[in-house]
Amino acid sequence: MNARFRLAALLPVLLFLVIAGVFYTAIFSGSDPSKVPSALIGRYVPEFELGPVEGLDEPGLSTADFAQGGPVIVNVWASWCVPCRTEMPLLVELQRVAGVPLYGINYKDDPAAARRFLAELGNPFERIGKDATGRAAIDWGVYGVPETYIVDGKGRIALKHVGPLTPEAIAEEILPALRAARS
Repeated sequence: MNARFRLAALLPVLLFLVIAGVFYTAIFSGSDPSKVPSALIGRYVPEFELGPVEGLDEPGLSTADFAQGGPVIVNVWASWCVPCRTEMPLLVELQRVAGVPLYGINYKDDPAAARRFLAELGNPFERIGKDATGRAAIDWGVYGVPETYIVDGKGRIALKHVGPLTPEAIAEEILPALRAARS
């Protein structure tokens, strides 16, 4: 009976050590949690059609806009998104240097707030689709704003960047993906 009692007392400790080992391995495995894999890489952009943001001159956005023969950048953003505010000046500069169209998906936003946001920070977008319900973002596999995609000239998603762009992300991910999408 004494040996059985000791085993029963050690079982929770052993179970805890196994679970702690799993968590330790996951935390310190060296993988980057911001690198969220996307099942859409290499697939065609989803079917969608978004009207324009009221009061802006840019047309809306739909699936048909992606089979134009050259790569494009797509950014999912919102005026209420604090990281989007930090990212917008980088997008304005990226649009200037990338030499490709930059399209926006305005996610669950108030049109007046979106207009003020772009008036204040600059508008790099050639097209902006208003995703009032968030349905198009779900179809694109968006986890949260901001997210940036590279779409090749055939309309296939070549890259997904989760979170705000940084100068390093532009230099190390976005521009190389655009060069690859051109070929």
